[in-house]
Amino acid sequence: MGDDTKQKKRMSLAYIKKLMKLVEESGLDELEVEEGGQRIRISKNQHNSTPYVTSIPAPTQFTIAPSQQGVSGTADRPGVSTEAPPEAGTAAGKSYHEVRSPIVGTFYRAPAPDAEPYVEFGSKVEVGAVLCIIEAMKLMNEIESDVAGRVVKIAVENGQPVEYNQTLFLIEPT
Repeated sequence: MGDDTKQKKRMSLAYIKKLMKLVEESGLDELEVEEGGQRIRISKNQHNSTPYVTSIPAPTQFTIAPSQQGVSGTADRPGVSTEAPPEAGTAAGKSYHEVRSPIVGTFYRAPAPDAEPYVEFGSKVEVGAVLCIIEAMKLMNEIESDVAGRVVKIAVENGQPVEYNQTLFLIEPT
Protein backbone atom coordinates (compact mmCIF):
# COMPACT_ATOMS: atom_id res chain seq x y z
CA MET A 1 0.00 0.00 0.00
CA GLY A 2 1.56 3.31 -1.10
CA ASP A 3 1.75 6.57 0.83
CA ASP A 4 -1.03 8.08 -1.33
CA THR A 5 -3.46 5.35 -0.25
CA LYS A 6 -2.59 5.82 3.41
CA GLN A 7 -3.13 9.59 3.13
CA LYS A 8 -6.59 9.11 1.61
CA LYS A 9 -7.68 6.97 4.55
CA ARG A 10 -6.68 9.53 7.20
CA MET A 11 -8.04 13.01 7.71
CA SER A 12 -5.29 15.49 7.02
CA LEU A 13 -3.75 17.48 9.84
CA ALA A 14 -4.58 20.70 7.97
CA TYR A 15 -8.26 19.66 7.83
CA ILE A 16 -8.31 18.88 11.55
CA LYS A 17 -6.65 22.23 12.32
CA LYS A 18 -9.34 24.02 10.27
CA LEU A 19 -12.02 22.23 12.27
CA MET A 20 -10.29 23.18 15.54
CA LYS A 21 -10.17 26.82 14.41
CA LEU A 22 -13.88 26.67 13.56
CA VAL A 23 -14.68 25.44 17.07
CA GLU A 24 -12.39 28.00 18.65
CA GLU A 25 -13.86 30.95 16.73
CA SER A 26 -17.50 29.89 16.95
CA GLY A 27 -19.81 29.58 19.91
CA LEU A 28 -19.59 25.78 19.68
CA ASP A 29 -18.36 23.74 22.61
CA GLU A 30 -18.07 20.56 20.57
CA LEU A 31 -17.98 19.44 16.94
CA GLU A 32 -17.98 15.93 15.59
CA VAL A 33 -17.14 14.94 12.02
CA GLU A 34 -17.38 11.58 10.28
CA GLU A 35 -15.71 11.25 6.92
CA GLY A 36 -14.54 8.24 4.96
CA GLY A 37 -15.23 5.86 7.85
CA GLN A 38 -13.22 7.98 10.29
CA ARG A 39 -14.75 9.96 13.11
CA ILE A 40 -13.27 12.68 15.30
CA ARG A 41 -14.71 14.86 18.03
CA ILE A 42 -13.33 18.31 18.78
CA SER A 43 -14.34 19.73 22.17
CA LYS A 44 -13.45 22.81 24.14
CA ASN A 45 -12.08 22.19 27.60
CA GLN A 46 -14.51 23.76 30.08
CA HIS A 47 -11.65 25.52 31.91
CA ASN A 48 -9.85 26.53 28.75
CA SER A 49 -11.26 27.70 25.41
CA THR A 50 -8.66 25.81 23.36
CA PRO A 51 -10.24 22.89 21.50
CA TYR A 52 -8.88 19.36 21.74
CA VAL A 53 -9.45 16.29 19.57
CA THR A 54 -10.45 12.80 20.66
CA SER A 55 -10.88 9.67 18.60
CA ILE A 56 -14.20 7.90 18.87
CA PRO A 57 -14.88 4.18 18.57
CA ALA A 58 -18.04 3.42 16.63
CA PRO A 59 -19.96 0.49 18.15
CA THR A 60 -22.04 -1.27 15.53
CA GLN A 61 -23.80 -4.26 17.07
CA PHE A 62 -25.19 -5.44 20.34
CA THR A 63 -27.33 -8.32 21.54
CA ILE A 64 -30.65 -7.94 23.32
CA ALA A 65 -30.59 -10.15 26.39
CA PRO A 66 -33.80 -11.82 27.62
CA SER A 67 -34.04 -9.42 30.59
CA GLN A 68 -33.84 -6.25 28.46
CA GLN A 69 -37.16 -4.91 27.19
CA GLY A 70 -35.80 -1.82 25.45
CA VAL A 71 -32.69 0.00 24.47
CA SER A 72 -30.67 0.89 27.54
CA GLY A 73 -30.16 4.58 28.15
CA THR A 74 -33.40 5.75 26.54
CA ALA A 75 -35.72 5.70 29.55
CA ASP A 76 -34.54 9.11 30.75
CA ARG A 77 -35.14 10.81 27.38
CA PRO A 78 -38.58 12.36 26.89
CA GLY A 79 -40.59 11.14 23.90
CA VAL A 80 -38.55 7.96 23.45
CA SER A 81 -40.22 4.59 23.74
CA THR A 82 -38.45 2.06 25.94
CA GLU A 83 -40.64 -0.78 24.75
CA ALA A 84 -38.88 -3.33 22.60
CA PRO A 85 -40.48 -4.38 19.34
CA PRO A 86 -42.61 -7.52 19.71
CA GLU A 87 -39.98 -9.55 17.85
CA ALA A 88 -37.30 -8.66 20.41
CA GLY A 89 -39.33 -10.02 23.32
CA THR A 90 -39.91 -13.37 21.64
CA ALA A 91 -36.52 -13.68 19.95
CA ALA A 92 -34.32 -13.07 22.97
CA GLY A 93 -30.64 -13.14 22.25
CA LYS A 94 -31.02 -12.03 18.60
CA SER A 95 -28.31 -9.72 17.33
CA TYR A 96 -29.44 -6.33 15.99
CA HIS A 97 -27.42 -3.64 14.29
CA GLU A 98 -27.58 -0.33 16.09
CA VAL A 99 -27.58 2.86 14.00
CA ARG A 100 -26.31 5.73 16.15
CA SER A 101 -26.25 9.46 15.62
CA PRO A 102 -22.88 10.66 14.32
CA ILE A 103 -23.65 14.25 15.42
CA VAL A 104 -25.69 16.36 17.82
CA GLY A 105 -28.77 17.85 16.18
CA THR A 106 -32.49 17.49 15.49
CA PHE A 107 -33.87 14.16 14.21
CA TYR A 108 -36.25 14.16 11.25
CA ARG A 109 -37.83 11.02 9.79
CA ALA A 110 -38.76 12.66 6.44
CA PRO A 111 -37.14 15.09 4.00
CA ALA A 112 -39.97 17.62 4.51
CA PRO A 113 -42.81 18.10 7.02
CA ASP A 114 -45.43 16.97 4.48
CA ALA A 115 -43.36 14.11 3.01
CA GLU A 116 -43.52 10.41 3.84
CA PRO A 117 -40.91 9.12 6.33
CA TYR A 118 -37.80 7.52 4.87
CA VAL A 119 -38.47 4.30 6.81
CA GLU A 120 -41.17 2.83 9.04
CA PHE A 121 -41.15 0.01 11.57
CA GLY A 122 -40.68 -3.18 9.53
CA SER A 123 -39.22 -1.44 6.47
CA LYS A 124 -36.58 -3.36 4.57
CA VAL A 125 -33.44 -1.30 3.94
CA GLU A 126 -30.35 -1.78 1.82
CA VAL A 127 -26.82 -0.54 2.47
CA GLY A 128 -26.76 3.19 1.69
CA ALA A 129 -30.51 3.72 2.11
CA VAL A 130 -31.35 7.02 3.81
CA LEU A 131 -32.94 6.37 7.22
CA CYS A 132 -33.41 9.92 8.49
CA ILE A 133 -32.01 13.44 8.53
CA ILE A 134 -30.22 15.12 11.41
CA GLU A 135 -30.19 18.90 11.25
CA ALA A 136 -27.10 20.49 12.76
CA MET A 137 -26.21 24.16 12.39
CA LYS A 138 -28.86 24.57 9.65
CA LEU A 139 -27.27 21.75 7.61
CA MET A 140 -29.34 18.68 6.77
CA ASN A 141 -27.25 15.51 7.22
CA GLU A 142 -28.67 12.33 5.71
CA ILE A 143 -28.04 9.27 7.89
CA GLU A 144 -27.66 6.13 5.79
CA SER A 145 -27.90 2.47 6.70
CA ASP A 146 -24.60 0.64 6.75
CA VAL A 147 -26.31 -2.79 6.75
CA ALA A 148 -29.08 -4.45 4.79
CA GLY A 149 -31.99 -5.64 6.89
CA ARG A 150 -35.33 -4.81 8.48
CA VAL A 151 -36.03 -1.86 10.81
CA VAL A 152 -37.19 -3.32 14.15
CA LYS A 153 -37.11 -0.14 16.23
CA ILE A 154 -37.16 3.61 15.70
CA ALA A 155 -35.79 4.95 18.98
CA VAL A 156 -36.36 8.70 18.49
CA GLU A 157 -39.49 10.75 17.90
CA ASN A 158 -39.64 13.06 14.87
CA GLY A 159 -38.39 16.59 15.61
CA GLN A 160 -36.63 15.60 18.84
CA PRO A 161 -33.03 16.59 19.64
CA VAL A 162 -30.46 13.82 19.54
CA GLU A 163 -27.07 13.52 21.19
CA TYR A 164 -23.88 12.19 19.70
CA ASN A 165 -23.84 8.38 19.68
CA GLN A 166 -27.53 8.13 20.67
CA THR A 167 -29.32 5.10 19.24
CA LEU A 168 -31.59 6.07 16.35
CA PHE A 169 -32.61 2.70 14.85
CA LEU A 170 -32.26 -1.03 15.43
CA ILE A 171 -31.93 -3.08 12.27
CA GLU A 172 -32.19 -6.85 12.05
CA PRO A 173 -29.51 -7.79 9.48
CA THR A 174 -30.54 -10.05 6.63
